[in-house]
Amino acid sequence: MPITVKTTATFAEAADLVAGNRAARFLGGGTLLMRDVNEGSVAFETLVRTTEPARAIRTAGSRIEIGAAVTIAQIQAERDLAFLHGAARLIGGPAVRAAGTVGGNLFAPSPYGDLATALLALDGVATLQQGASRREMPLGDLFAQRGRDLRGVVVSVSILRPESADAFRFRKVSRVKPKGAAVLTIAAHLPTSGGRIGKARVAYGAMAPTPIRARAVERALEGRSLDRDGVAAALAAAAEGTDPADDAIASAWYRREVAPVYLRRLLLNEPD
Repeated sequence: MPITVKTTATFAEAADLVAGNRAARFLGGGTLLMRDVNEGSVAFETLVRTTEPARAIRTAGSRIEIGAAVTIAQIQAERDLAFLHGAARLIGGPAVRAAGTVGGNLFAPSPYGDLATALLALDGVATLQQGASRREMPLGDLFAQRGRDLRGVVVSVSILRPESADAFRFRKVSRVKPKGAAVLTIAAHLPTSGGRIGKARVAYGAMAPTPIRARAVERALEGRSLDRDGVAAALAAAAEGTDPADDAIASAWYRREVAPVYLRRLLLNEPD
């Protein structure tokens, strides 16, 4: 089936085109969407792109704003985003990182979307263009609506700046090292005060159709210390609320079995 490509000057025009045509998809870096095109997908017939810039990274203050068109390679090169370098490095090869974008990664299907998992753990909030207006939407809500009634185009993502280098942690489990599709990804923001965790944020990738918060784990970590006794309750709740898939990478059973193992390694800074 032929694919029509439409180019707009603004995100507002692009959002209108996408909203008015359920067979349209917004084109960012294209690392996954163009694969679908090349494989003959009939799920869409129009690609919409815009020339309006969205590649700025604003790092002033307690929150950092990242444009939706910022590439994974840009994140790797940005000194103020050093806490995300580990996650970015595990996404594809150089060609994928040079083309893949922050906005596109938010819509990557499981078991992809490693960066989206990291941004979710950092209280990510997307700015969504819907017609002529823009509104903010927490990433958890965006993922919940993704593929259903979400109409609009992501312009940028705002994330919380970790309070220290050790406060943000990321692990990816894959069969092909280091850049294969995920068996499981875990991202955690673990602020501490007086040796106790406060406002823990833990997110999983490949443990549900979209990245999810591990809320039972977060509750179990609140007010606890990062030692074996302190994380024991969190490990017991590691698979609670998850809905992993059986796929070519791993079975749902296996993902649930290894979740507490890798969560422990992340929380206690143990090697893989």
